[in-house]
Amino acid sequence: MLKLTNEGLKDRAAWEEKGYKLPLYDREKVAANTKENPAWIHFGAGNIFRAFQANVCEELLNSGFIDTGLIVAEGYDYEIIEKYNRPSDNLSILATLKADGTVEKKVIGSIVESCILDEENEKEIERLREIFRAPSLQIVSFTITEKGYKTRAYMDKVVGLLLERFKAGKLPVSVVSMDNCSHNGDKLKEAVTEIANEWAESGKCEKAFVDYINDPSVVAFPLTMIDKITPRPDDTIREMIEADGVENAAPIVTSKNTYVAPFVNAEETEYLVIEDKFPNGRAPYEKGGFVFTDRETVDKTEKMKVCTCLNPLHTALAIYGCLLGYKTIHDEMDDEDLKRLVTKLGKDEGMKTVVDPKVLSPADFLDAVLTKRLPNPFMPDTPQRIACDTSQKLPIRFGETIKAYKKADNLSTEDLKVIPFVLAGYLRYLEGIDDEGNAFEQSPDPLLDELKALSPEEVLKRSDVFGTDLYEDSLAERVLDIYKKLQGKGSIRRELKAI
Repeated sequence: MLKLTNEGLKDRAAWEEKGYKLPLYDREKVAANTKENPAWIHFGAGNIFRAFQANVCEELLNSGFIDTGLIVAEGYDYEIIEKYNRPSDNLSILATLKADGTVEKKVIGSIVESCILDEENEKEIERLREIFRAPSLQIVSFTITEKGYKTRAYMDKVVGLLLERFKAGKLPVSVVSMDNCSHNGDKLKEAVTEIANEWAESGKCEKAFVDYINDPSVVAFPLTMIDKITPRPDDTIREMIEADGVENAAPIVTSKNTYVAPFVNAEETEYLVIEDKFPNGRAPYEKGGFVFTDRETVDKTEKMKVCTCLNPLHTALAIYGCLLGYKTIHDEMDDEDLKRLVTKLGKDEGMKTVVDPKVLSPADFLDAVLTKRLPNPFMPDTPQRIACDTSQKLPIRFGETIKAYKKADNLSTEDLKVIPFVLAGYLRYLEGIDDEGNAFEQSPDPLLDELKALSPEEVLKRSDVFGTDLYEDSLAERVLDIYKKLQGKGSIRRELKAI
């Protein structure tokens, strides 16, 4: 049997015989270097961190570009650390699921220490304070989801650690949100600053700490754009790993319903664009694929992804996938009608207004989405999951493009065919009846009940939902015309073919 531990990796031949790539560096030495001179600590021991950031550091360690590893801290679900990280010596298997049907198997050893963000555990919190007091620390990063920054108990602890760094001599550091949300660095800074201000007013810290947090030459909060799909551990991959003889490959489900496995399954495509603000320096992570640039360019890459090249396509597939009874996105991409729909949406309509960030090619990005990412049979993403909170997504994913068409001298909303079809599909989705006439359960959405109670005409008046006034020109009228054609059994498929 193959044991995913330091001791188990000593039998390199057995692992390599099963096709696993193994660390090429002295992990014990790297762990010792990291303990003495920590450079990067990350909060959020989830799958995207294990599949992306940890893999980039793995490559840099293998190539000799860095000699310290990663420290991960978990502040929400301590069982991840207690039941998975530590028993496996922080090792992980990365199964990269390629669009051609092959799987690359790799043991990731770059995470060399795991911590629990628990102020009631003196040993755990003191180790974190020690890390934050280290002059060598360059990066404090996060993947805790956008709502994590609004979680006061969590952020209080983070600010407490930054206060330790301030007290240690106002040491510089970059505090980096790597969460998939708009202007993530600003959201993180706002959360930290709000707490620091309250503490200064109440006398819990001195005013100079607030000044420290707000001095970008000392503490930076860069923007980032991250894009990589890392679904929940897949049974097919578990079976493959078990067949290889890896012990304890089954996922652990924590009491907080977190799914954690010795492996992460992820797509091969990945992007992390970062505003290059690192007051204490940084390693050459660009050699592992990260893109460092200025703030304006990060903003453009985000708009390219969210408004044109990925998110609108996802939402179109989510809406029509639910209406046509699909359970996976990749199955939808085997449907020629749906594939044509999202291809036209991206290439014919979105690309005419795309913001080109230069550091990533919009055409290449879109091509990868259409040919590698959405059709990937290993990516078990569902239209039902993506349909969550659709009312909150439409203003950015479609409203921005509609506004761009209205503003451009050489474009008109009359030219739009696919976007009105998607919006009409959303009106049909709100009915909760699929193309076969069967009821389906709509995905959670804060405005779902409110919008369902309105007539289609009233829904289209909601500029907060669509990001613009659809009645300003003929767009609302055309959406309603399409919506009427989508009524009746089989009508959705008929109109989908027609478009």
